[in-house]
Amino acid sequence: MRRLVLFLAAVLVTAACADGGTATTTTGVPAGGEPDPYRVVMESFAFSPAELTVPVGTTVTWENRHAARHDVVADDGTFASPLFGPGETYSYTFTEPGTYPYICSIHPSMRGTVTVTDS
Repeated sequence: MRRLVLFLAAVLVTAACADGGTATTTTGVPAGGEPDPYRVVMESFAFSPAELTVPVGTTVTWENRHAARHDVVADDGTFASPLFGPGETYSYTFTEPGTYPYICSIHPSMRGTVTVTDS
């Protein structure tokens, strides 16, 4: 029951922070063989790739492959994930063009940028 309450609280926080796009957090990594060009991997206290350019409407997924828990928080507050652990992911759909720098709020040396283009 406690896990359900914590999960629902995390979903509500994610939804409240998702202005201008949509966000989801999932556990586990999708199976399949195709590499995802819009996936950012978190390992060794870094985002890889640290810079990503995508067209409007793209869903970017951050995958935690590190032993530590992390989050993904846009500098301007556009999106903010809950903390998520090893093997978990967070996804956000970018609906507006712009440049979106972000950090892991508990490891601020972890920095990345998503640039969203009209085309």
